[in-house]
Amino acid sequence: MYKIIKKKELAPNIWMMNIEAPRVAHAAQPGQFVIVRASENGERVPLTISDYDAEKGTVAIVIQTIGVSTKKICTLNEGDYLPDFAGPLGRPSEFVHEAPETLQTKKILFVAGGVGTAPVYPQVKWLHTHGVEADVIVGAKNKEMLIMQEEMEAVAGHLYIATDDGSAGFKGLVTDLIKDLIDRQGKHYDEVVAIGPMIMMKFVAATTKTYGIKTIVSLNTLMVDGTGMCGACRVSVGGKTVFTCVDGPEFDGHQVDFDEAMRRQGMYRTLEQRALKIAEERAAGHVCKIGLDK
Repeated sequence: MYKIIKKKELAPNIWMMNIEAPRVAHAAQPGQFVIVRASENGERVPLTISDYDAEKGTVAIVIQTIGVSTKKICTLNEGDYLPDFAGPLGRPSEFVHEAPETLQTKKILFVAGGVGTAPVYPQVKWLHTHGVEADVIVGAKNKEMLIMQEEMEAVAGHLYIATDDGSAGFKGLVTDLIKDLIDRQGKHYDEVVAIGPMIMMKFVAATTKTYGIKTIVSLNTLMVDGTGMCGACRVSVGGKTVFTCVDGPEFDGHQVDFDEAMRRQGMYRTLEQRALKIAEERAAGHVCKIGLDK
């Protein structure tokens, strides 16, 4: 059993939880994920690690309440326990294997969209502790949906904010801000790491390709089972089929078939909507004889 040490609402329907999980905390590296279950019979939910503290033995996860299982997790409170918290899983970010002196010569830009800010944070933090001050763009629909801004400011070389409505920072898409930084402000980047909605990563990769900048994306949102057995996270990278959970979750953004990935991402949408409807009917006291129970 894994105790919830702290729970904090970051934005509407987005929660951060610090979990007591010493073995995971000691082994975790940037880019990896965990498998979480809200109950003994609950669905396996892959969640990217948002932070970890080996000394305290805690791991942070950020959950957006989208489906039945994520809603169940977010009903738990401080002092409650998760029956399963397995990890760390997946391959760590490739830069952890590079020599510090090599990394310190690179100019790296991270682009985080929405909840993608959470998995970007431990990567930027790791680089910061190794003497690399990476720039970060955090994008959101509006000011209300920005998360972890203070935490990111503490570890980023420079933090840029972009909101669709202009309520905070740059008004426009993250791709517009990338172009502004390079074309107007004269910024140079050797590498870009983008994590966020699939459509955002697709257009970030398309933008950076025109500049010839190496780009890494995280396809963590495709994962279901998290072990490679279900096959739900299959995706084509460079014309080859890979599994996000065991071969990634990070890949070369210029090689990813985003259109295929987005089609696969939508495969379970109808089932999830049905499950949500059933859960809502049960919560309202209605009886549902046929449906999904997750």
